[in-house]
Amino acid sequence: MSAQPEGALLRSFERALECGELHMVYQPKVRMDTGELTRLEALVRWDEPDFGPVEPSRFVPLAEKHGLIGPLTDWGLRTTLSQYRKWSKQGLDTHVAFNISAISLQSLDFPDLVERVCNELDVPTDRLVLELTEGATQPLIKLMDTLTRFRIKGIGLAIDDFGTGYSSLMQLRQLPFTEVKIDRLFVKDLPAAHDSCVIVKAIIDLAHGLGLVATAEGVETPEQLRFLRSLRCDVAQGYIVARPLEPDSLGAWIEEFAGRWPELIGEA
Repeated sequence: MSAQPEGALLRSFERALECGELHMVYQPKVRMDTGELTRLEALVRWDEPDFGPVEPSRFVPLAEKHGLIGPLTDWGLRTTLSQYRKWSKQGLDTHVAFNISAISLQSLDFPDLVERVCNELDVPTDRLVLELTEGATQPLIKLMDTLTRFRIKGIGLAIDDFGTGYSSLMQLRQLPFTEVKIDRLFVKDLPAAHDSCVIVKAIIDLAHGLGLVATAEGVETPEQLRFLRSLRCDVAQGYIVARPLEPDSLGAWIEEFAGRWPELIGEA
C-alpha cells in the first residue's frame, strides 16, 4: 500500500473503530517440550476499503498520537476475551495475550478496567497476558505501582522484542514481568551465527534465573526450533508453528500441528 496522508488515514481509522472494520487474528504459541498449544497472541488487522491492508505499525502510533488508543484498546481487549470465552466453551483450555500501549498504563485505573472486562466476560484473569515492547520499559519503570497491580490481579506481563531496546537488567529485575520474548532479530540467524547463539542462550538463562518464561519469536525453520529446544527455551512462536489464524481455524490447526510436531523436532 502506498503511503497515505495522515489526515485521510486518521479519518478512515476513526470510521473503522466506529463501524467495526477492524478484526482480530490469533497466532499460536507452543510449548517447546511437548508442542502443545499454550497461548494465542491477538493481533489486530485493518483492511481499509480504499487504501488496502494497513499495518499496525502505522495505525497504532496514529491512535496513540490522536487520543484513540483508549477506544482501540477497549475494542481489542473485549474482542480477545470474548474469543477466549468462545474457545473455552468449546473445551479449549488455553491463554490469550494482548498487546498494550505504554500510554494506557498512564491511567491509574487501567488495571481495574482490565479486571472489570475480564469479570464481565467471565474470563479468569490468570488466562490473560499483557505484552509490552521493551522500548516502553523506560517510562514503565515510573509506573511500577500500576504494573504491580496487574500481577496482584493474576494478570501476566510479557516484555516483547527483548534485546533490541535500551532497558537495563536492573529494570528487568524490578519490573514484575512473567515472560521475556526474544526478538526475532536474534532468532533468524540461529543456529549458524555464533553471536546470535550466545545472545539467545544468555537471554534464556537470564529469564530462567529470574523465574520468567522464555519465548522465542519468529521461529521459522526446524533447525531454529531444535536449537532453541536444546537451550531449554520454553515457548516458540513463528511461521513454522503457524501464521496468524482466523478464530474458526484453530481446531483444524491443533490437529494438523500435532501431526507435524514429531518431524519438526526430529523424532518422526
